Amino acid sequence: MRLGTMAMTMTKAWAWVLDYLYVSFWQVRGLLIRDSAQELLQDVRADAVPVLLIPGIYENWRFLRPVANRLHAAGHPVHVVARLGYNRGTIPAMAELVENYLLEQNLRNVVVVAHSKGGLIGKCLMTGTSAADRVSAMVAVNTPFSGSVYAKYAPARTIRAFSPNDPLLLRLASNLEVNSRITAIYSSFDPHIPGDGQLAGGTNIRLAAMGHFRVLGDPALLQAVGEAVARRPDAAPSARDAGADAGEDH
Repeated sequence: MRLGTMAMTMTKAWAWVLDYLYVSFWQVRGLLIRDSAQELLQDVRADAVPVLLIPGIYENWRFLRPVANRLHAAGHPVHVVARLGYNRGTIPAMAELVENYLLEQNLRNVVVVAHSKGGLIGKCLMTGTSAADRVSAMVAVNTPFSGSVYAKYAPARTIRAFSPNDPLLLRLASNLEVNSRITAIYSSFDPHIPGDGQLAGGTNIRLAAMGHFRVLGDPALLQAVGEAVARRPDAAPSARDAGADAGEDH
């Protein structure tokens, strides 16, 4: 039993290392390769729903490049909000930038695909802005809908805002109306979000993959996102595992 616990601890520690190697790679890549998002709006299917990406904190849209490429290959026009930059602002401020983009581009029936903090911005967008009715659904990856107990130890105020006791997070969590239109996908182990990323009343998918960041390039995640975007927004909530044999999460 003790050996099994030690092995699991080592597995999680290694997953943590790989997670930071992954995030370091994509941060450096984002600085060195300034590729355009315009190509993600070209060669798309006329009947495919538009997708809008919202990255996590300290991430720009390029961090979601593997997801963007997968969705674009499926024919979806993929939109990014360049004004978000590295997503350092408050959740309401970032939601307002996304709101303005949707209105300026006159986008409707949009599926938001978000990572981490991006999912909180997406829910804020869906519940408290004039563009709320333009979003049909959201796919949120490793989003701390209930906050993270680690947030209170962070030196930066932007991260401390993810405390489970933060008034905005509590207000977003209490709004259950839009949850049925949200698919929450989360890792089997997330070093930044203890517990899991389940969302009450939403469609919850637990991946076998570990990590907060590295999962964004995992084939099971890319498949799950693609299926969630293609699924009808009003589909009934469910819970399942992707790439694992653990059965349903409850």
